[in-house]
Amino acid sequence: MAASLDAIAGRAPERMGGVSRVLLTLLPLAAVLYGLIPVLFAGQPYWLNVMTNGAVLSFASLGVWLTFAIGRVNIAQGAFALLGGYVTALLSTLYGVSFWLCLPASALVAALVGAAIGWPLLRLRGIYFAMVTLSLTEAMRLAFLNAPGLGGGGILNIPRPAGLDTPLAFYLFAATLLLAGYLLVWRLATSRIGWVFRSMRQNEELALSIGIDVARYRVVAFAICSAMGGVAGGCFASLQQNIYPASYTVSDSINFMLYCFLGGLDFVLGPIVGTFGLVIAFELLRSIQEYQALLYGILMIVVMLFLPNGVISLFPLLVRRFGRGAS
Repeated sequence: MAASLDAIAGRAPERMGGVSRVLLTLLPLAAVLYGLIPVLFAGQPYWLNVMTNGAVLSFASLGVWLTFAIGRVNIAQGAFALLGGYVTALLSTLYGVSFWLCLPASALVAALVGAAIGWPLLRLRGIYFAMVTLSLTEAMRLAFLNAPGLGGGGILNIPRPAGLDTPLAFYLFAATLLLAGYLLVWRLATSRIGWVFRSMRQNEELALSIGIDVARYRVVAFAICSAMGGVAGGCFASLQQNIYPASYTVSDSINFMLYCFLGGLDFVLGPIVGTFGLVIAFELLRSIQEYQALLYGILMIVVMLFLPNGVISLFPLLVRRFGRGAS
């Protein structure tokens, strides 16, 4: 039972077979994304768009989780989402490139920029790295705001992807993207690379002393994170059919980090749970906007104080408790 709970939470023990771990991890998530959500919100375009936003934001948050895995607090994901959004917008509007080619191009450009920036910056640690990455989103916003030929930075009339012209179709694409991203990050976390990341998070000097190329692995993690941010930005640009420099601000980069904290940093599933929880809460609290930030802050304080391992840590505890009571 304990092994199954850890697997469902996205933290599968090594003694289980690879196929079993994949099934235990993916099947519940796939059932929710492909079964529960489409059934609940069929015929409700607004809520399908909300769920689409949740899926794409979760995909980007999974990348941020990877940088937490190497012991870095990354507050720059908004910058790479903005970069990826502009790559997709420019290629599709100026050159008529298909969305299905724009998306990998956005990932590639974001990954290359992330690797180039990350190589020197990842030498920083703690609050120093966090503050530098925090400034990257604002720097990226100003770069596109003042870029020549963009007319103030905004791009309108971005074409919708072929075949994704309905809210349900775009949601199903976003759900598939999220599952693919989750499988990628889960596989990295449970592979040899994941063990290397954990050793770096615990003690970089010790990892370096046993022959691990710490600098290279740091850049790899940051580049993958940046690529996932670029893909998310490209999706949002096509979904909303416009993009502006203010589409992603410092607060968006902070939110990507908070999604991981809320769900739980010990679980690969944590960013997904945290993202959907806050996205849905944001929509439900929209009617009381003047108190929204206050309630949001209270929620985060309560979670940090009483659930330091995130909301998802409640699930194994409750199941074990009730299972013990039933027996």
